[in-house]
Amino acid sequence: MINADLATIWAFIIAFAVFGYVVLDGFDLGIGILFPAFKVGADRDAAMNAIAPVWDGNETWLVLGGGGLFAAFPLAYAILMPAMYPPIIAMLLGLVFRGVAFEYRWRDPGHRRWWDIAFTAGSFTAAFAQGVILGALLQGVKVSGRAYGGAWLDWLTPFSVLTGVSVVIGYALLGATWLIAKTEGRTAEQALGFARWLGVATLAVVALVSLATPFLNHDYYSRWFRMPGLLLTAPVPILVAGIAVLFWRALRRGAQILPFVLTIAVFALCFIGLGISMYPYIVPDAVTIWQAAAPESSQVFMLVGVGIMLPLIIGYTAWGYWVFRGKVGEGYH
Repeated sequence: MINADLATIWAFIIAFAVFGYVVLDGFDLGIGILFPAFKVGADRDAAMNAIAPVWDGNETWLVLGGGGLFAAFPLAYAILMPAMYPPIIAMLLGLVFRGVAFEYRWRDPGHRRWWDIAFTAGSFTAAFAQGVILGALLQGVKVSGRAYGGAWLDWLTPFSVLTGVSVVIGYALLGATWLIAKTEGRTAEQALGFARWLGVATLAVVALVSLATPFLNHDYYSRWFRMPGLLLTAPVPILVAGIAVLFWRALRRGAQILPFVLTIAVFALCFIGLGISMYPYIVPDAVTIWQAAAPESSQVFMLVGVGIMLPLIIGYTAWGYWVFRGKVGEGYH
């Protein structure tokens, strides 16, 4: 018998891991997306050095989220993976290309131009694929019995392309605001310019996705626009608008860390909106978290391990960011 409380706890653990990945790996993917806009030489080196100490550790959260889904909700994993194999494979290949390019651009300077292209292409591909996966999940997948019942390309729709573009723009904004906080001189000034127009673009795509989502073939409309769900959803766009005002004021007065923090806040509100739309389904309108959950004994066993490891992951991540705090200056690697 499945313990409903354990299933809910595991849903929050996986949601926390996914959000941690989106924020932490999002800004270094965003820097990869913006990379061609920086001048070859010191500017690109500064952008790369701003993420050099932390980029690979950021991907820990993707492993925790994916592994947690497989272990805690095996039915959902068995349904969603076949439904989204192409974008998932594209995402993983993008991450591989980005990681290899990151390391070899320093070790093989004779081909640095090609490694820079691979770094940008891998970052863009991974970000776009993650957005497509989000859109495909929101629009739902066909379930037949306890398996995926759709076609190979069901994930590819105008809505999933919209969410793919939206994630690329949002990650680019995270990257720009991270560079404002971590770099100085011409690189920081250029990042500030990017943040201005990317802020507008991010708000635009958030609005478009938010307007499109309630009209998908699920119960999203009633969750967002009818009581009692309206009491939960109404504050979300209001808070986003308030954060947008604070964001523009922070940019105008030259704040360095606050724009990044406020961008994370917008992502957090979008994530809350996603949770309101989907809960308690893990496969929209098909499988709930309790239907997909592993046996109670398995969940308890894994919860003990996560209870030990999650604080360690948070601790060494926080320590790493603390050790490499401050600005990236010329000559630092």
